[in-house]
Amino acid sequence: MMKIAIPEKLLKLREPVKELYAMGDLRLLERTCVAIVGSRRALLYTKNITEKLSSMLSSAGVVVVSGGAVGVDAAAHVGAMPNTIAVLPTPLDIFYPKINNALLKKISNCGLLLSEYAQGAPISKYNFVLRNRIVTALSNALIIAQADLNSGSLRSAEYALKYGIPIYVFPHRIGESEGTERLVKNGQAKTIEDFGEFVKMFAPLAEETPKDELLIFCTKNADLNECLKRFGDKIYEYEIDGKIAISGMRVKVL
Repeated sequence: MMKIAIPEKLLKLREPVKELYAMGDLRLLERTCVAIVGSRRALLYTKNITEKLSSMLSSAGVVVVSGGAVGVDAAAHVGAMPNTIAVLPTPLDIFYPKINNALLKKISNCGLLLSEYAQGAPISKYNFVLRNRIVTALSNALIIAQADLNSGSLRSAEYALKYGIPIYVFPHRIGESEGTERLVKNGQAKTIEDFGEFVKMFAPLAEETPKDELLIFCTKNADLNECLKRFGDKIYEYEIDGKIAISGMRVKVL
């Protein structure tokens, strides 16, 4: 854990960040970022499309920022690994929630963890609200994947509106995400209809990025022995980077 200079994007905040601590790859702060937040009790549909879009953004070189919580946050981090930043409401020597310990540790190793709280600082419920302003301000856009009318994610929307950051939401059936429905109805957010077109807004050259032969092969051939035969130890490098997961003798592209 190290204390770092406050990024320029955070200097505009009316609720200033006085100190900032980090663990991981600070170069991610220099890249184009998109924030993805939402319900801790997200639908499986929401988590699946969150992970899918996060993966597409990451593959195009865009960094996904979220809050390290369960539900939407976790799906966003998993999909974007290693191009992801988690902003925690706790000092960096305390991973919260505990159920995400392994995920947050992985982010600290190959992504980036941030917190405005020094080791030993008290933890309060208000920390969780304040964390949202950093997640939002670091980003070029905010996606609220799913939210109830009283959801904490709508506080992120308030910050985005305050600082002129565009808000996007996912399409849902009526009543599944009343918070995001209201944002769209009020003209405060746009619905993402095409993931490819959305990614190109933040990574215009995404389509020109060379195809990853290893990931394409592993998508079609999940047998570990076949993957090792083709690519050797590079398979394990991709596992460390969070691009694939190995379970038994099977390979899964993340």
